[in-house]
This record gives sequence, C-alpha cells and structure tokens, in this order.
Amino acid sequence: MARFDAAALRAYAVSRSLFPPRELEAAIRALGFVQIDPIRAPARAQDLVLRHRVANYRNGDLDRRYPDLPVVEDYVHVYGVLPRETRRLLHPRAGEPRFHIESEHPQLPPRVLAHVRLHGATHPRDLARAFGTQRTVNGWGGQSAATTRVLALLHYRGVLRVARRVNGTRVYDLETEDARTSTPAVRATGLIRLLVRLYAPLSDNSLKSLAKMIDTRSLSAEARAAAISRVMRSAWVASATVDGERYFWPADENVRCEPRAEVRLLAPFDPVVWDRRRFERLWDWAYRFEAYTPASGRRFGYYALPLLWRDAAIGWANVTTRGGKLDVELAFARKRPRDVGFRRELDAELARFAAFLDVDGA
Repeated sequence: MARFDAAALRAYAVSRSLFPPRELEAAIRALGFVQIDPIRAPARAQDLVLRHRVANYRNGDLDRRYPDLPVVEDYVHVYGVLPRETRRLLHPRAGEPRFHIESEHPQLPPRVLAHVRLHGATHPRDLARAFGTQRTVNGWGGQSAATTRVLALLHYRGVLRVARRVNGTRVYDLETEDARTSTPAVRATGLIRLLVRLYAPLSDNSLKSLAKMIDTRSLSAEARAAAISRVMRSAWVASATVDGERYFWPADENVRCEPRAEVRLLAPFDPVVWDRRRFERLWDWAYRFEAYTPASGRRFGYYALPLLWRDAAIGWANVTTRGGKLDVELAFARKRPRDVGFRRELDAELARFAAFLDVDGA
C-alpha cells in the first residue's frame, strides 16, 4: 500500500478533477457525472462545474448543446447529466411501488404517456393545456402541477427522457433505447466505480455514504455492499491510509501531482468540494452550503463559492451581477494570501468568470 499524507491527497484531488479544459462531451465523460441544480446565483451548478473543464465554456452552454450530445439526465446519487451509456447502470429500476401521484390521479400517467407518444417532445405547459391544471403535493411539500409530476415519474422509470430544456424547464420525449445491461452485479460495480472516479480520493466512509444515496431500486442494499467489497478488493483501485482514514482512487491514475498556480471559484457541488467530510479533513475547516439556511444563521452566504488557490481551499466568495458588472465579496478561512501571484491569478479568475457570464469584470 502506498504511503501518502494529507498534502499529497489535496494536490491529487485538485489536479485530477480540474483537468485541462477540453470539449464539452469529453469533459462530461471524464467526470462521469455532472450534478444539476436549479439555483442561479449567479449561475447554475452544472454550468459552474463545467466552466473549469470545458474550453471557452459560457453560461448555459450545456442546455444549448444538450440535444446534440450523447448524454442523458437521470438520478445517480443526486440528479444530473451523464453519458448515455451510463444510464444502463441505473435501469431497469426494480420493485417500483405505486407513487402518490398514481394513487391520487390513477388515469393520468397512461393519458400523459399517450399524449407524448402522439405529439412527441412535450413541455409541461402542453399538458396543462391538454389536461387542465390539477395540483398535487410535490417532493418538497409544496404544490406542483399533477401532469408535471407524472412526467417526472415516467422519466424516473425510464419510459421518457429529457429531450432538451427551455429556460431551465425540462421538455420530455419517449425513451427509445433499451437500458438493460448484463447482470445486477455488473451494474452495481459500475455505479461504485463511477462514484470513485468522480470523487477520488474517496474515503471508505464517504464511499459507503455516497453509495447509500443511490436509489435502492437501482442498487439494492445487498448489491451495494457486495459491489463496494468487490471494488475495494480489486486491482482496479489503489488505496492509502491517511490520518486514520483509508482513501481509494482508480489505480490507473498518477497520484503524484503538482497543482497549477491558479485561483478557482468552485460551485458548491463541484467534485473537488462535494465531499464535506473530505473537505474538512484535507483543508482543516468546514465549508457549508447555506442556500436553505435562514439568512440570520448564515456564516458564508446564500450561495458561497469555495475559493481555491493552487490546491488550498482558502476561503469563499459570493458573486452577483449588478448593472451588467460582476460584484464579488471575498472572505477567507484564515489569512488572505499577500503574494503578487495570488492577486494576479485572482484577477485572471474574475475575468474568466465575467466572460463566462458575459458581463463586465469586477
């Protein structure tokens, strides 16, 4: 087993995930999965993640190019976009019970499906016109259009796919590809490997927690435990114990990395910072996502972006646009770096951020 310390893991975690920019499809394939989140502050998470990894990426490029890419939207451990062939690891989802919307409106799912079969790509407002504006309780306890909930249900079950988005709203069409793959064991192993590739170096405890987030209809508890054990014992992974925690990563990767002297403003859901347990252990302070925290209880801000300098997470930024100009508030976990290199690279990152949003710089 190789010997590493926290500094080596930090450098590796940053360098491997923030790879040199490439084309959009290639970047999604390299990551394996990009989380989607609807909050725009100042841009959605998927765009903030991709801007570091795609050459000349601009806000909204994923939505604009999505229909022409071999990718799909679906749930893994959270909701996001992934290569189309990876969908085979999630479907068919087994043992699906009836959902609340089916009990409340039992005739609606077959009617919605018939409508999509007849008319093709369907926006939720098309169904509102066709079937009225019946309401139902959504997953957050609020009210949503019943037809919109049915679209999401049929997508979850693999019957529909997201064809495109219009101003962030999903437009659905029939799923025409069979998602079946060889065996449940192959699917389970593939999902565990996806998590390791996305978040490496990934600790034993974090991997188990992440795997539990995958819907049991895609990955049963028994298959999950067996797949984790299988992957951990395989030659596919390498590992090391650092500060009492065992970390795993793909064995085909070079772990000895030298991070680039760059400043990065990361999305709260960026793979570099997604694992809060790892974040706190490697950088020795706790970052929190506070969009759902009452304003009076926030320390970091509504949508604080972790601030990375080389391989050090040194603080955070809240970024808004005012009058077509970037407005940035910086804060630091400890002391602000005083060297000229940091100031130069911070200015370069803010210029990139402004170009990404198509606004004037700060």
